[in-house]
Amino acid sequence: MTTFADLGLSDSVLAAVDKLGYTEPTPVQAQSIPLALEGRDMIAAAKTGTGKTAAFSLPSLDRLQRADRKKAPAMLVITPTRELAMQIQEVCGVIAKSRGLRVANVVGGVKIEPQIDRLARGVDVLIATPGRLIDLMNQKAVDLSQVQILVLDEADRMLDMGFLPSVRRIVEATPATRQTLLFSATIDKGVLSQVDTMLNDPAIVQIAAKGETADTVDQYIARVPHTLKPDLLAALLKERGAKRVIVFARTRHRADAACRKLKRAGYHAEAIHSDRSQNQRKRALDNFAAGTTDILVATDVLARGIDVDEVSYVVNYDVPVQAEDYVHRIGRTGRAGAEGFAVTFVAPENKPELAAIEKLIKRPIPEIEVPGFNLEEAAEAAAARATRANAKHDPELAAAAREHAKKEKHRAKEKARAEEDATEERQRSTRKKKAAKNSGAAPTAGRAGSRAGAGSRPAAKGAPRSGAGRSKKAHGAGNAGGGRKGPDLRPGRAHRAAVAAKRGGRKG
Repeated sequence: MTTFADLGLSDSVLAAVDKLGYTEPTPVQAQSIPLALEGRDMIAAAKTGTGKTAAFSLPSLDRLQRADRKKAPAMLVITPTRELAMQIQEVCGVIAKSRGLRVANVVGGVKIEPQIDRLARGVDVLIATPGRLIDLMNQKAVDLSQVQILVLDEADRMLDMGFLPSVRRIVEATPATRQTLLFSATIDKGVLSQVDTMLNDPAIVQIAAKGETADTVDQYIARVPHTLKPDLLAALLKERGAKRVIVFARTRHRADAACRKLKRAGYHAEAIHSDRSQNQRKRALDNFAAGTTDILVATDVLARGIDVDEVSYVVNYDVPVQAEDYVHRIGRTGRAGAEGFAVTFVAPENKPELAAIEKLIKRPIPEIEVPGFNLEEAAEAAAARATRANAKHDPELAAAAREHAKKEKHRAKEKARAEEDATEERQRSTRKKKAAKNSGAAPTAGRAGSRAGAGSRPAAKGAPRSGAGRSKKAHGAGNAGGGRKGPDLRPGRAHRAAVAAKRGGRKG
């Protein structure tokens, strides 16, 4: 059995190997490390998850000497995504510490000023994405004239993403005497023709044939229309569990839509794609690795940037446009000899893409039935959902809904008006009853007054009501000589007057 010590690595780098937890070299490491230590240019093709990062990091940093330290980087690693850059920095950081070297990465999605300051302090190993490195070159913030080792990681992916002009400009800024190492999951004639001028008589390390997939991954397809994919995914998650699952979608919009549906279903899911900031993407990956996020929904741009062990299975929610992306997607599961599982949802219109994938991997992919998923029942449920959704957008149905709402509003107004009228009628009736009651009490008082007036004369306003007062007033008036008109009604007077009148009659 070959060991890392057998490959010619120094003691300081072997100490870093122990810290990284590597026990024995993988095939790509065993073949690449000796060639890289010799200073040879190299093209290495190996399946995802086979240890390519260590295959170039260990020998390259071993070749760098601390005595040669300058402000400009001596080693430059170009990689297509921020996630890959961070993963490479983690590995290189451990090795560099044992060698006394300085490591930094410069990627997009974050402020450029701190990166400029970091480069000004001096860097030995620089890990960069093409776009941000070009920005720094334009600002003359980075000097590539001292680069001794150039690594192009995931080279085919960078070319597919349109980075070839940027990569060529970066390569031209480095010395012609540099060592160039090119690593990728797949290498074809198209890639070789484009990078041929960047390398000098390269050694070829071919661990995986083009399109080869891991033997430990069980691959299946499930035929389903696009409209029923959410139902099929729900049934699959229920059947196989929802822990450490990666779902690949074709576009950012599709990834976000699938993630929202998973969240509504109660799953801890996060979407990761190029529209997310670096911090958001890093947090999503960290949460997924820690287990706080169960399902990661990603696009092809990040298929190679997800380096997480023990992924339960991969779901290709959409068939990839490029057949090579299928290899990278399913390479997230079944890593390091572990068993993996991958299922691809194939819509009727995806037959050409499926044929291209099967041609690439040189075998047909069997079909699988997911327990708990009935195509007819799911179609009926989807049709019902579509009817409800279309009702919101159909012009005739929308007009009918508006007319109904108008009638309901009118009916509500009429009801409110009727209630107001009823309230006013009740109030009017109450007022009439009170008025009738008050008018009925007044005549009773008048009759009582009439009866009182029949026997006595109402006293004038302000006049004393006591009999003594009236007697004194009458007596005073009589003494004044004016006499009193009418009968004298003072107590005893009438009787005496009657007696006097009778006596007078007798005398006459």
